[in-house]
Amino acid sequence: MERLCGPERPFWEANLTFHADRPDLPECFQLTVLSWLPCICLWAASPLYLLYLKRNNRGYIMMSIVNRFKTAFGLLLWIVCWADLFYTIHQRREFSPPPVYYVTPLVLGMTMLLATFLIQLERLRGVQSSGVLFIFWFLSVLCAIVPFRSKILQASNQSDAFRLTTFYLYFGLIVCELILCCFNEKPPLFSSVVTDPNPCPEHTAGFLSTITFWWFTSMAIKGYKNPLEAKDLWSLNQRDSSKNMVPKLLLEWDKELAKTKSETNAPANQAVYSKPPPSTTNHVGGADSRSPEEVEVLLSSRKAPPRQPSFMRALVKAFGPYFLIGSAFKLLQDVITFVNPQLLRMLISFIKQKGVPDWWGYALAFLMFFTAILQTLILHQHFQYCFVTGMNVRTAIIGAIYRKSLAITNAAKRSSTVGEVVNLMSVDAQRFMDLTTFLNMLWSAPIQIMLALYFLWQNLGPSVLAGVAVMILLIPLNAVIAMKTRAFQVEQMQYKDERIKLMNEILNGMKVLKLYAWEKSFIQKVLAIRQKELNVLRKTAILGALSTMAWTSAPFMVALTTFAVYVTSDEKNVLDAERAFVSLSLFNILRFPLNMLPQVISSLVQASVSLKRIQSFLSHDELDPESVDKKGPGAEFTVTVINGKFTWDRQDPPVLHSINMMVPQGSLLAVVGHVGCGKSSLISALLGEMEKMEGDVSVRGSVAYVPQQAWIQNATLRDNILFGKALNECKYRCVLEACALTPDLEVLPGGDMTEIGEKGINLSGGQRQRVSLARALYSDADVYLLDDPLSAVDAHVAKHIFDNLIGPEGALKGKTRILVTHGISFLPQVDNIMVMVEGRVSEMGSYQDLLKQNGAFAEFLRNYALEDIIEEDEANDDVLEEEELFPEDALSNHTDIVDSEPTINEAKRTFLRQISIISADGEGMRCRSVRRSCGGQKKHMEAQEKKKPQEVNKLIQAETAETGKVKVTVYLEYAKAVGLVLSVVICLLYGCQSAAAIGANVWLSDWTNDAATNYTQERAHMRVGVYAALGIAQAILVFFSSLTLYMGNVGAARKLHHNLVANKLHTPQSFYDTTPIGRIINRFSKDVYVIDEALPATVLMFLGTFFVSLSTLLVIVSSTPIFAVVVVPLIFVYVFVQRFYVATSRQLKRLESVSRSPIYSHFSETITGSSVIRAYGRQSAFVRMSDSKVDDNQKSYFPGIVSNRWLGVRIEFIGNCIVLFAALFAVTGKESLSPGLVGLSVSYALQVTMSLNWMVRMTSDLENNIVAVERVKEYSETQTEAPWEIQDKKPPPDWPTQGNVRFKDYSVRYREGLDLVLKDLSLSVTGGEKIGIVGRTGAGKSSMTLCLFRLLEAAGGEISIDDVKISEIGLHDLRSKLTIIPQEPVLFSGTLRMNLDPFDTYSDEEVWKALEHAHLHKFVSNQPAQLLLECAEGGENLSVGQRQLVCLARALLRKSRILILDEATAAIDLETDDLIQSTIRTQFEECTVFTIAHRLNTIMDYTRVLVLDKGTIAEFDTPTNLLSQRGIFYGMAKDAGLAQ
Repeated sequence: MERLCGPERPFWEANLTFHADRPDLPECFQLTVLSWLPCICLWAASPLYLLYLKRNNRGYIMMSIVNRFKTAFGLLLWIVCWADLFYTIHQRREFSPPPVYYVTPLVLGMTMLLATFLIQLERLRGVQSSGVLFIFWFLSVLCAIVPFRSKILQASNQSDAFRLTTFYLYFGLIVCELILCCFNEKPPLFSSVVTDPNPCPEHTAGFLSTITFWWFTSMAIKGYKNPLEAKDLWSLNQRDSSKNMVPKLLLEWDKELAKTKSETNAPANQAVYSKPPPSTTNHVGGADSRSPEEVEVLLSSRKAPPRQPSFMRALVKAFGPYFLIGSAFKLLQDVITFVNPQLLRMLISFIKQKGVPDWWGYALAFLMFFTAILQTLILHQHFQYCFVTGMNVRTAIIGAIYRKSLAITNAAKRSSTVGEVVNLMSVDAQRFMDLTTFLNMLWSAPIQIMLALYFLWQNLGPSVLAGVAVMILLIPLNAVIAMKTRAFQVEQMQYKDERIKLMNEILNGMKVLKLYAWEKSFIQKVLAIRQKELNVLRKTAILGALSTMAWTSAPFMVALTTFAVYVTSDEKNVLDAERAFVSLSLFNILRFPLNMLPQVISSLVQASVSLKRIQSFLSHDELDPESVDKKGPGAEFTVTVINGKFTWDRQDPPVLHSINMMVPQGSLLAVVGHVGCGKSSLISALLGEMEKMEGDVSVRGSVAYVPQQAWIQNATLRDNILFGKALNECKYRCVLEACALTPDLEVLPGGDMTEIGEKGINLSGGQRQRVSLARALYSDADVYLLDDPLSAVDAHVAKHIFDNLIGPEGALKGKTRILVTHGISFLPQVDNIMVMVEGRVSEMGSYQDLLKQNGAFAEFLRNYALEDIIEEDEANDDVLEEEELFPEDALSNHTDIVDSEPTINEAKRTFLRQISIISADGEGMRCRSVRRSCGGQKKHMEAQEKKKPQEVNKLIQAETAETGKVKVTVYLEYAKAVGLVLSVVICLLYGCQSAAAIGANVWLSDWTNDAATNYTQERAHMRVGVYAALGIAQAILVFFSSLTLYMGNVGAARKLHHNLVANKLHTPQSFYDTTPIGRIINRFSKDVYVIDEALPATVLMFLGTFFVSLSTLLVIVSSTPIFAVVVVPLIFVYVFVQRFYVATSRQLKRLESVSRSPIYSHFSETITGSSVIRAYGRQSAFVRMSDSKVDDNQKSYFPGIVSNRWLGVRIEFIGNCIVLFAALFAVTGKESLSPGLVGLSVSYALQVTMSLNWMVRMTSDLENNIVAVERVKEYSETQTEAPWEIQDKKPPPDWPTQGNVRFKDYSVRYREGLDLVLKDLSLSVTGGEKIGIVGRTGAGKSSMTLCLFRLLEAAGGEISIDDVKISEIGLHDLRSKLTIIPQEPVLFSGTLRMNLDPFDTYSDEEVWKALEHAHLHKFVSNQPAQLLLECAEGGENLSVGQRQLVCLARALLRKSRILILDEATAAIDLETDDLIQSTIRTQFEECTVFTIAHRLNTIMDYTRVLVLDKGTIAEFDTPTNLLSQRGIFYGMAKDAGLAQ
């Protein structure tokens, strides 16, 4: 250095720098290190930066005023530096200046040129704000401040005026550059920012704004002023959108697949060394005449198992590089973390020393502040990178799964249910997202631990090992607790699933429960499961308290053992403040990685499971697009199959064999056959949905497909019909006309713009089928594949559709049509008929030919006698109603599985269960029960019902958008549920535990002051003893406070759930008619889960962090009272930031969860309709729809992440200020403070940042979670129905003895505000009469039965049974004395015995007898379990007929004087129907019977028939009299062919 600066300018003088009251740096140091440092940084960074600029070109920016100034100042700086250089050269004449005067100006000048060049290059590359240059100017200013100060100090004795002037110029210019660098340039020309209506400001944010997340502030303010809505969200950055991310991942994944393929093909030649390379031809023989089988064997013994394509590798290649930037930040942050404990050590030793300059202390305080700030900024950059990577991974995985699900084979589709695949999207993609955030901890935690141990060893020597031993011992303890907790969670999930499944059944069968008065038995069942669930929760609570204790007192136990060993191991070891508090702060640093590691590892394990699942899904076979030849041969035949053999799964035997068919252009082919003979499979084969084993299939031209069960999207009716085609008004009208949809549009509230619920829930079965037909007709294809579209509609509609659409004169004439049908009446009009038997074509020809042949077809015709045709059509109509029992069940739309698939029920069930959890409130309208409750009332009601979806949409919106702050009353409600006394006790316990913790630390600080005074070994033991006692007291208090908190929570959860269940079973039927079941289930699943599990944890964390923050402030204020002055403004700023954050983040969370469910519902919709989507070739449109839904969701997720970063930076800044002031006041009060107290207050301050940060998060979570209490309460307080039993009005036990029923001026309506359904009915029936009730649809037939049971309460008039007014007695007293055989048989999962007699009131003999009369004796006695036969959910494992007979057995058991038979239209076969009728005639001879008849032949021998019309009595007399009157009844009988 001396050669550089000359002998009279030394490089370093300690006296001048450290020990003076006015410190300064030597001139040589200023000229070399300080001048060169920024230059070296810029030159080092520039190669990488130039490479980056070369790669990323965003378009150029117009030259602005700021830019011109920047460039001008840069050039001026260069001139100033070189002027310096020339001045030095000029000086050489007088004396030779040292070399540093040449080198430094030269280096500076070159660097300024580089900077100016970068300013212009950035402008051309579209960089709006440059981080590199900002850091360079910032460093330059920082380094120039020291010479600036010393030049001013020495201004009096400086002779060199020229250098002074140039230096001041230089300083002024770099300050100007720094200021200009803080301003942003305009966005580049032609960038997306310009065109975007609401661009994300991150793009255009400056460097400072980016590192402090200042650009987010506008959103925070907007969210604080009024609740954010979807339109306020910024659009997604281009680089994060699905359009970018998904192809990126798929590209890598396809490479992986290709690699695997080439590898599995390659080893064939390498594995067999024994023979020469195989000949190029395929002939076996020649040089190597070994049989191919042998070679095969050789291969298989050597060949390694085929390598799976690795999804992990694809992910790493696609997202690794971006993620690594985040990792680099993490590494930096880890290193900086350890600076503060060292500074603390220096600070304490500064306090100890007397007579050192004060500025040391201030410098240390500010250094602590700056390192803390640097650490904050770097940490949050790291998080930002990791979270964005996580978000991108999720986007890409969802996109990949969606694209795959549109292409997989049916065999693959069957291997995983819809629910499982939706789980891949929701759960597994989410796991990856969560993992990426903490993945860096895998390598960062060990580094942190090693560094901490190294510094601790320096501090305390080997005694550290004692502390480490304790830490290591705590790890297995935590692991055991975690394992146990995991096991309990699994157990609890099982109970929860069981409970929700039961609730789902109860809510679906609510009407039946009410009719049978069985609610009490079911409440007991639910509460029994709930009790088991709560017991598990209690066990979990004890574990939770233990783990909280371990986690809170771990640092203390470690410190205790370390200090105790340190003090006792050697007399010379004295514990002073430096050692104690530096060690404490290092132990605190250790705490985080030690706790994170096990978590990261467990989430790694989970993610690896997810990885395997996603990998196996993405590796499934795809449908072969070439299996159906679309070009095809000559024009004569449009559809040809030659020698076709098809199967659903390569492993299964073929479903269709030796199929040969040729369909001429423009003809209509009908395919008939019995159920399960392969008709639908044939259609699927033509669509290319089946695996083709041999043969050729060709279909010329475009295809339109109408599946057996209509697939309806959740979109408007019009969109469902247009299906992506442009609207042509005229054509569209014709289509509606042909499909008989025009009358329906008049009934729908929005016409063709009515929003159709999920799975077409607000359309009847027939309407869905007609919409599906309309979609096919509108698509104007060449070939129409119609899979039994007429079975779902009424007979007259079927005729209309056949005539106007399918038939020889219909809209499709001239197109090739293949129609699967059961409707025999249409067969004479088709061109050709193909009869299928067991997967083969048995006959083919025209109607006449086949009749002559007298083969299978003639047999088929005879089976369906003509009188049944009409009924069969009705029957199909009702089969659909049956299916509406499972509206959530997407699989019923699985056209391709329906025929040959026994597992459908299983799938249906698992799916129901998943859906009940997934489909939160967005459930489509569920109006089943309404349509049910008025079977006969259908058309009239449908009108109202169709109008309902609109109101419901409003209901749903009102529900999701609870905005604004949670009311204080909700917290009070929760405290009441926990118990007010208990709540106070919990807070007191928390106070005591904090007091104990403070006590222990104050004692420690006192102990360290011993070091200076007299010090003996005895005293040390006493110190250790008290310290240990205080610490253990704290641990015990922590345990008890957590335990009481958890137990209080369990009690609250029990109360809240109990009230909810009790209320729901007392709620009147009308509530269930207007509320989607999904929304009620959601209360029982999601909200109860939050109250059970999420809320206690949140409250625990909140109280913990709150008391930690409080005790920190107390400690600092008590050691340096002046700190109180700063506390108030800091708390003010804290609350201010916190309010902004909570308001915004809460709303963002809500928006995110609202926008999440559409992704999944659209996905499950796509899976169920994949065959339709493929048939119409709409895959890419659906992919785009899914992508836009994912992007919408990420649009609210992204600001959510940023809001956390924004908050973190601001809160940590407040924490850092606390550190700064604690240190500053310690320095100012140096004289009066002991080192122990300083150590105490500063080490507390260093911890506070973390707890402040968590406290805000917890406040926010608490607000989000406490809403669950509000929601559960809301549904626990809905209006209830009349009491079940009224003690003083109880009817006599044997009532009704006669069975007389009287209606007097009786009127009723379904709900407030709707029209009357029955108007002023008056009639009386004497005991033992058999009354048939008939009427057109919507006449009010079903309503009469509902009135007898008081499911509908009277609007006027009264009903009395045996002179007891039914409105005056309790509901159970009334309902248990009437018997009903309802229209649709509802069974609950449980034993058969429970289904017949849930209260165990009858003996086994009576039950068997009832079964015998119900013709079920043989079936049940053949079952191994007999009466204990388990019924599946909804009675799935019994046939519909058997279920109907079980209902009959229920009625026979109850055997009351009044029987109501709501005749099941035609869901049962005629055989069962006859059984039921004959049993009723014999067993219920003396009873009064009301039958709601759909088939008139059942009531022709009844005593009287009541004909209803529009809610009034039209005719009421004996059947023979009515026939002779030739009124309405006669007309109906004539239609049914019962009267001439």
